Amino acid sequence: VDTAEAEHLIRQGLSRRAMKADSNSPSTDSDMLSDGIHSYEQITQSNFSKTLKKIANKFLLPVFLIPAMPTFMMIIWFTVVHCDGSYAKMVAFLSNKSILAGLAEVWSMVRYPSTPIVGIFVGYCVYALSMMKLLPGATVYGPVTPKGNTPIYKDNGFVYYILTISLFWILTFVLHPYGISPSIIYDRFDEVLFLLNMFSLIFCAFLYLKGKFAPSSNDSGSSGNIIFDYYWGMELYPRVFGFDVKVFTNCRFGMMVWALLVCVYSVKSYELYGFVDSMFVSTFLQLLYITKFFWWESGYMRTIDIMLDRAGFYICWGCLVYVPGLYASVSFYLVSHPVILGNFLSAVFLLLGAVSIYINFAADNQKQVVRRADGNCLIWGSKPDIIRAKYQLENGDTKESILLASGWWGLSRHFHYIPEIMLAFFWSAPALFTNLMPYSYLISLLILLIHRSYRDDSKCGQKYGRFWHEYCRKVPHKIVPFLF
Repeated sequence: VDTAEAEHLIRQGLSRRAMKADSNSPSTDSDMLSDGIHSYEQITQSNFSKTLKKIANKFLLPVFLIPAMPTFMMIIWFTVVHCDGSYAKMVAFLSNKSILAGLAEVWSMVRYPSTPIVGIFVGYCVYALSMMKLLPGATVYGPVTPKGNTPIYKDNGFVYYILTISLFWILTFVLHPYGISPSIIYDRFDEVLFLLNMFSLIFCAFLYLKGKFAPSSNDSGSSGNIIFDYYWGMELYPRVFGFDVKVFTNCRFGMMVWALLVCVYSVKSYELYGFVDSMFVSTFLQLLYITKFFWWESGYMRTIDIMLDRAGFYICWGCLVYVPGLYASVSFYLVSHPVILGNFLSAVFLLLGAVSIYINFAADNQKQVVRRADGNCLIWGSKPDIIRAKYQLENGDTKESILLASGWWGLSRHFHYIPEIMLAFFWSAPALFTNLMPYSYLISLLILLIHRSYRDDSKCGQKYGRFWHEYCRKVPHKIVPFLF
């Protein structure tokens, strides 16, 4: 469930007001449960357990994660480079020392960022920010916030993605004869991670100060806890000199650098061994997925990542460091652990991975089709089963959303997570099963999506009240039909 009390307080009571506005409101007993998980917890949990949970979520968890997650990223690098990609060898290395001494030794092997790495980072950021303004794109609108604000974006992500990937390969081919290769990023990836961590920690401090003294909108505020405010963020939609922070961190940096790193690793693999089918399969499927993401970028700006998560360490460090460092880790591993799959296995992984991407896209597209047509369309040959869920903003305005309970979304409330998990498996499986490390992203994805399913259900329960309970009765399973 959502750990940000500030966000909960902003939305608290929305569905109660919606219930009162509805002349057909059920009894008071129903009202008590209409706000979903949070209200139920308020009824059933003791003051002690709620206080304990608040301390854990707002203090202990941030205090642990802020230093632990940068160290975790360095352990990923250390495992591949110094432990032959084996977590068992990494654990054996650390077990011979105290935890702090072992981690300190890992950090001691990390090199400070060199001039070329700093130059590449700064050059890419300048390029990305410039293209956000210069490339053409239609104006699109995000969902209305609880404060009544509507985020505005320029939808030029797909153009940016195609241009950037094209420039990468053109420059690679043109400069390679002169001894200039993007594989320097692989060779000095410890420097890259160190630089990204330092920049991200400072950038999150800047966002905290900006949110405190110069917020971009009234969708901001402090929880009263400086540590939690740094971790969770002060603003929902911060802008700096007209640049949307979430578009930059989540899309132009996190997702785009993931794609570029996959390309860098494939170049390094080719320089070392020539064509390797396992690297090709994994690279192709990852780039296909990222291509789908940028094609649908305007839809992503309406997801829970954008609507709920404030711009703090949790999401900004995650997109600036965690996404490039972990999401591309299977390709990083495959550079030093090439695998020859053969034509049959390569074809199987490519086919099943492509099918997974199609199902993921088809599920996301169904929602958009139904909402664009206001329910007047066909889903799998039948009229869609929809719920018109009314809710109210803090300013009293009444809004309506369509909840789709048929097609892919009739199988489970978060069915689109299944093909996403399948795809992560199929682009990791080319590494085969010698080590667990290539499946690090898959494991983290399972944890993330299960956690997100609870957060999303909690958010929707607060927002839609009894309409969400009606939807849950129609679609009782969270992710896996008949299982979970």
